[in-house]
Amino acid sequence: MKVGFIGLGNVGGKLSGSLLRNGIDLSVHDLNDELVSDFVARGAQGGESPAQLMRDCDAVITCLPSPAASDAVMAQMLPEIRPGKIWMEMSTTDEAEVKRLGAMVIERGGAAVDCPVSGGCHRAATGNISIFAGCDRATFERIAPFLKTMGRRILHTGELGSASVLKVITNYLATANLVTCCEALVTAKAAGMDLNTTYEAIAISSGTSFVHETESQVILNGSRDISFTMDLVKKDIGLFQDVADRAGVPLEVNPLLIDIIDDGIARFGARELSPNIIKRLEKATGLDIRAAGFPAEMADDEPEEPGYEVMPKGVTATR
Repeated sequence: MKVGFIGLGNVGGKLSGSLLRNGIDLSVHDLNDELVSDFVARGAQGGESPAQLMRDCDAVITCLPSPAASDAVMAQMLPEIRPGKIWMEMSTTDEAEVKRLGAMVIERGGAAVDCPVSGGCHRAATGNISIFAGCDRATFERIAPFLKTMGRRILHTGELGSASVLKVITNYLATANLVTCCEALVTAKAAGMDLNTTYEAIAISSGTSFVHETESQVILNGSRDISFTMDLVKKDIGLFQDVADRAGVPLEVNPLLIDIIDDGIARFGARELSPNIIKRLEKATGLDIRAAGFPAEMADDEPEEPGYEVMPKGVTATR
């Protein structure tokens, strides 16, 4: 099968790189011509437009920064969708929006999948990231080889839209983890604790998390570079709030997180790196939350491995 990939940014560039590295017949498109040229130099084909990719490819993957961007790309691709075509939405997007766009694809005889990723850019680069996939089982079986090339742990979440719900839930948890890690590190420093020792104490305790083991390191380094910005955090927790509102859940923590991120954006700018939300507390206390020995960027130290399907507890592999 021939695959098209639209959106070669921080995450999309790494996911599509895994496809190319593993011999997939790949065409790419992005508004940034330099990113396309780099892929062409490595053996991909350059796509002229989203419409041309959908016309010429069996499956087209989109990995874009916002639901509005996905909508604009779909408007170009839709006339080219025919029976047998597959649209794979790897952007973090709204459940209702992916269902709306997916319905138009299905009406024209195509198949639609929402398949966002989780695990950080460093794992996307090595093909070891986790991928959720929302679609019917037959479509999942068709796209599983591509998912297992881009990621390691693949979870079929149910029907179209289910993966997007789970993605914004996990991003909400990551945001809550980030804010609490920031508060913990600043409080430790203010209480006279050594920050290197503090990091290890959290890492080996019940208080640890994926966020602590990654983002706390770049916070302590001072680079704060996790390849994710405050405007994207605001989008993600806003999407989570939408899910909760539609379900009638009276959230308490997420509205506070939204206020904190809004304040960070007002102070430092929408494109500020998201771990720099700690600067609010650094400025309030006059403390510098840095320590020696931590990396400026996270790198995946696990070798690339073939992907596999994760089966939920209580569900058999023959479903």
